[in-house]
Amino acid sequence: MKQKPKLSFWQIWNLSFGFLGVQIGYSLQNSNTSTIFSSLGADVSQLSLFWLAAPIAGMVIQPIIGMLSDDSWTRLGRRKPYILAGAVISTVALMLMPNCPKLLAFAPLLMGALILLFMDLSFNVTMQPFRSLVSDMLPDSQKTKGYVVQTFLINLGAVIGGILPWLMTKILGGMGVDLTTEPGHVPVAICWAYYVGGILLLVSVLVTVFKVREYPPKEFNEYNGISEEETDHPQKESFIKLLGKTPKVMLQLAVTQFFSWGALFIMWTYLFPSINGVVTDASGVLLGSEDASNWVGILNAVYPIPACIAALFMTNLAERFGNKPVYGICLLFGAAGFLTLPLLHNQFALMLPMVGIGIAYAAILSMPYSILSKALDARRTGVFMGIFNFTITVPQIVIGALGGFILKYCFSLKTPMMLVLAGIFMLLAAVSVYFVKEKSVENQ
Repeated sequence: MKQKPKLSFWQIWNLSFGFLGVQIGYSLQNSNTSTIFSSLGADVSQLSLFWLAAPIAGMVIQPIIGMLSDDSWTRLGRRKPYILAGAVISTVALMLMPNCPKLLAFAPLLMGALILLFMDLSFNVTMQPFRSLVSDMLPDSQKTKGYVVQTFLINLGAVIGGILPWLMTKILGGMGVDLTTEPGHVPVAICWAYYVGGILLLVSVLVTVFKVREYPPKEFNEYNGISEEETDHPQKESFIKLLGKTPKVMLQLAVTQFFSWGALFIMWTYLFPSINGVVTDASGVLLGSEDASNWVGILNAVYPIPACIAALFMTNLAERFGNKPVYGICLLFGAAGFLTLPLLHNQFALMLPMVGIGIAYAAILSMPYSILSKALDARRTGVFMGIFNFTITVPQIVIGALGGFILKYCFSLKTPMMLVLAGIFMLLAAVSVYFVKEKSVENQ
C-alpha cells in the first residue's frame, strides 16, 4: 500500500481553517440562544427544549452527509462541496436569527425555533466533512496533530464568537448607536454579532475550499490499499448494516462522550440563568440581566483560550504519554472547573474554573477523533464519523429532554446545581477513558 505523504503545518492548517468560521457561528449560538429565547418570552424551564434543535439536527444530518460524501466525487472534490454548501446556508441562517420577531411577529418563539433548527442543520452539513477531511488527507502518524490543529482553530473561533456581542456593544456604543432593546426583541449588539459572524464563517470556509486539494479517487485508493476490483464493484451496504460494523472502540468512546458532552450541554444551557441575579462586579454590585448575558459571552470566550494553549502542547504530550492518559487527565481538569463554578459569585473569579473546562474541551475535540480515525475503513470514514456524532447528540438530547424536569423536581429550580451535575458527569467521563482500547499506531 502506497503511504500518504506527510503534510506541512500550513497544509494541515488549511484543512481545518474553515472550521474557524463554523465555530464562530456555533459559539454565537452557544452564548446567546438562552438570551435570545428569554428575550422572546421563553420560561427558564423551557430553555433546554429549544436547545434540542442542535443535537437532533446533528444526529439526523451528519450520517447522511458522511455517507453521501464517502460515495461522491466532483471537480471540487469529495468533502468540499458539502462544506461550501453548508457554509452558504449557515451564513443565511445567522443573518435571519436575530430578526425572528420581525419575520413572524405573532409567534416569534416559533420562528426562532424554526430558524435555530435550520441553522443547526446547516452547521452540521459544514462540520461533518471537516472531520473526515483530516482523516482522508493525513497518515496515521499525523492524525493526532491534524485533529489538535483543528481543535486550536475551533477554540479560536469560539473565542471570537464569544466576544463578538461584547465587542459590538463597545463599537456601536462608541459610534453613538442606540443600544436600547425593545421588549420582545433581540439586543442590538447580538444582532450585529450574528451578521459579522456569518460573514467570517463564509470567508474562512472559502479559504479551505480554494487552498485544499483533495486526493482524486485513484490516488485515494492507492493510499488506502483499495483494489481496482473493489472500486469497480463496490459493496452497497445499508445504513443498518453499517451500524452493525461499528468499531468496538467507538462504542467504548461513546460512554466517555456521553458524560463529557452532557456536561458541556448543561453549561451552555444553564450558565446564563445560573449567574443572572447572583453574580457581582468587582465592586460587589449585582450584574443586570443584559450585563450578565454579555458576561456569559465573555466566559464562553474564556474557556477556549486555555483550550487553544493546551492544544499547542497536546500533540507532544500524546506522543510521549499516549492519547488515553492525556485525555483522562484533561477531563479531570474539566470536572474541577464545573464543580468550582457554583461556588464563585464575582464575575472575574468565574474565569478561573473556565481554565479547567477549556483544558477538557481541547481534549474532547481532538482525542476521540484521533483514537477513532485509526480504526476506520477509509472508504467509510464519512459515515462512521457521522455515526460517531450520535455520541455527541444523544447526551444533549437526553439532557435537553430531561433538563427541565431535573431542574424543577430534583433541584427546585436552583440552576447552579445543574453545574454541579455537569462536574459529576465530567468526572465519570474521565474514569471511563481507562476502559477505551486504543489501536496502536505505527510510524509512517
